[in-house]
Amino acid sequence: MRVKLEQLAVHLERELAPVYLLFGDEPLLIEESADLIRSQARSQGFNEREVMHIDRGFDWGQLQLVTASLSLFASRRFIELRLSGGGLGEAGGKALQAYGKDPSRDTLVLIISDKLERRHQRSSWFSVLEQVGVVVQVFKIESSSLPRWIERRMQSKNLHPTPEAVTALVERLEGNLLACAQEIDKLTLLYSEGTIDVHGVEEVVADNARYDAFRLVESALAGDVVQILRIWRGLRAEGVEPTVVLGALAWELRRLVGVASACAQGTPVDQALREQRVWERRKALSKQALSRHSAHRWQVFLQQLGDIDRMIKGAAKGRPWEAILQLCVAIAGVELFPPRQGSLGYELGRA
Repeated sequence: MRVKLEQLAVHLERELAPVYLLFGDEPLLIEESADLIRSQARSQGFNEREVMHIDRGFDWGQLQLVTASLSLFASRRFIELRLSGGGLGEAGGKALQAYGKDPSRDTLVLIISDKLERRHQRSSWFSVLEQVGVVVQVFKIESSSLPRWIERRMQSKNLHPTPEAVTALVERLEGNLLACAQEIDKLTLLYSEGTIDVHGVEEVVADNARYDAFRLVESALAGDVVQILRIWRGLRAEGVEPTVVLGALAWELRRLVGVASACAQGTPVDQALREQRVWERRKALSKQALSRHSAHRWQVFLQQLGDIDRMIKGAAKGRPWEAILQLCVAIAGVELFPPRQGSLGYELGRA
């Protein structure tokens, strides 16, 4: 049967199925769900755990061998199959289907996978597992639902965030669920319980490289070249990987490209900002930045971001940090170097 993620804990308190399949887009939630299943299995005597990492070269005969053999150490066993890189294949599908038709009473099988395509969900092996066991699909938390998720998670740890504190966490960590969970754990260690305001959040997140990258992006949107240079120097001196900054820039530029394109076609800017889910705190800065450049220029900025990514990976010549600085300053409305003819129209990577 299918069980929703939020119903899993209640289901586990009632019964344990012989097979569980967890799959989806959010690794943190999948792993935490797996922890719930493991914990309940241990409490019911499934004490011997064996983990199998499944790739394309995996011998599926091992699964049959393990499930058919008697345990030397415990009467009940917990077998965990971790699928990766499309490692299931035809042989894997047949093996899971065969096991699902005749599961062992003294064995609990947990299958963990990332996103499964629709063709997988319509397959025979999937149908068999759905009939004999429990299937939990874990969906990525949308940005509109993230504040409520953060609030519930903090409340489960006896923390009571103000609305401003929740907003600060959402904006600082830009939808990264694992980073949110880690920062909430830090807040729990520091405050134990009680009300958490925006200042408490900023104290915890302020030394985070992602937060500094966030501030660099904000400074670019605000047109504050002095602040851009100061933060850029600090990030570089601290040995922060340029990919961290690139990720923060990409998050913002993709949305602004969408907003600028929509506005160019006649959509009101406030509506376009809502449709692109630009964070509330960023809207004023975004409007300020959008007024400086055309829709085409925002496309150019996004292309330049791709150039910098190739520099970092060694697929293109250039100096990534200098290119990041030039891009941020250009977003702020200042040209460090004169335009030149070329595919992007602006020179990158000069020092």
